[in-house]
Amino acid sequence: MSALKTSDKILVVGAGAMGGGIAEVAAQAGHVVYLYDTQASMLERALKAIRKNQEFLVSKGKSSSESARDVVERIQCIDQLESASDASLAIEAIVENLEVKQSVFFKIEEILNPNAILATNTSSISITAIASKLTRPDRFVGMHFFNPATRMKLVEVIAGIASSENVLSVVYETAKAWGKIPVYARSTPGFIVNRVARPYYAEGLRVLNEGALDIATIDAYMRDACSFPMGPFELMDLIGHDVNFAVTNSVFNAYYGDKRFAPSLTQQELVLGGRLGRKTNQGFYDYKDSALALKPQALDVKEGHMTVIANKNNPIIGGILERFSAAGIQVQHEDVPLNQMRIGDGTLALTNGGTATLRSAEEKIQNLVHIDCALDFALATRVLLAKSDQCSQDYFDRVVGTLQKAGYQVSQIDDIAGMLACRTICMLANEAADSVLQGVASIQGVDTAMRYGTNYPKGPLRWADDLSLKYVSEVLSNLSKHYGEERYRVSPLIQRKAITGDFFYDAA
Repeated sequence: MSALKTSDKILVVGAGAMGGGIAEVAAQAGHVVYLYDTQASMLERALKAIRKNQEFLVSKGKSSSESARDVVERIQCIDQLESASDASLAIEAIVENLEVKQSVFFKIEEILNPNAILATNTSSISITAIASKLTRPDRFVGMHFFNPATRMKLVEVIAGIASSENVLSVVYETAKAWGKIPVYARSTPGFIVNRVARPYYAEGLRVLNEGALDIATIDAYMRDACSFPMGPFELMDLIGHDVNFAVTNSVFNAYYGDKRFAPSLTQQELVLGGRLGRKTNQGFYDYKDSALALKPQALDVKEGHMTVIANKNNPIIGGILERFSAAGIQVQHEDVPLNQMRIGDGTLALTNGGTATLRSAEEKIQNLVHIDCALDFALATRVLLAKSDQCSQDYFDRVVGTLQKAGYQVSQIDDIAGMLACRTICMLANEAADSVLQGVASIQGVDTAMRYGTNYPKGPLRWADDLSLKYVSEVLSNLSKHYGEERYRVSPLIQRKAITGDFFYDAA
């Protein structure tokens, strides 16, 4: 099916930040837009924000004055739904309450043409449930934009149990015509992004709760080594803890208390204390002008070794060896296990998801240091190390110094299972794999959603391929053994592919 024509009129219900943004997107694409709200002040505020954004685009040379004027003129603010009776598509963006949404759509369905498409921008409520009171539930779909709607590219096109394939196709193509990147999803709790993203917050909170690493260093590592736009605590502060905690609770409850989605008591305390993040000037960080900025931890400069021994083929830590060579550190190639290197009288090894202390005992390595994952060690500016309890401080310092010679800032985390980035990335991949296994979305759909809905540096399934699914499975298995929690159970899809050496994509 093709996209709606620009001659088709659009109704947007709700003039808040999301509704106003969606109205602007549709108007920029050439549609006449009816923007409805029960409060005149909300309509005025939305139109003011749209004008301001259009003026900004003109100032940046991204639009002309004529185009900006036309966009604003195509938006018609209305206070009666009946005024939009000729709309071909209605998009609702109001309060996240099932009964309220059902009531609004019941009225819209009576007013609009029987063939008009009805869509909700809900981020958490079942599409099937909202549509259940309608005469034509086949005309109803989810059309989930991301905030701010004018800038974020992703739109999740969500099928309820009765949604027509033709209607889904029209909405998909319309979103694409509006300059968005649409992905199909099935109506399940959290859809794609709000489900798959939960571990990004949850694992950072777990590391913090174990006292293994401080907030500023957790955020710095996820930015500096893994290229996430923001660390988990910065991001939660930006989103607002009331919003983020509510979404986590919604997904947790919708999955009948599945421990993978368990909310954090630490975040609950912030919500109860009214420390909601940037909106209240205090969350994990203090945003008041008088507050002292939290600085990430970095170890003092140490003396390092000038020779390391490693296997020629190191798919994950090869970038470190490149940096060593560039820094004048001699890299000798011998038959060393993959993703490990001999430095002096000990071993620096990529974490396997367990603790370095347990691995040291099991593999009989006296001086063992774990290093956390990174997006690309050749480009990372920071590395994170964990010292096994058996490892001498002198040896650990020499490893630190060796990595510092290669230009890395070095931070230390307590010896916890899976460290920080490793456990986070593998859990993101695990949730993404279950989304594919359960038919929520395709492999490409999940990765596209996470790239453009959250600005992740890489789709979690592509990242899992790059790490190798055998490695991801090993990490998750070791986390599960360490904590004894179902939270870390390995997705059956990852298990199968790990056994056969398969990938999510044709080539890793």
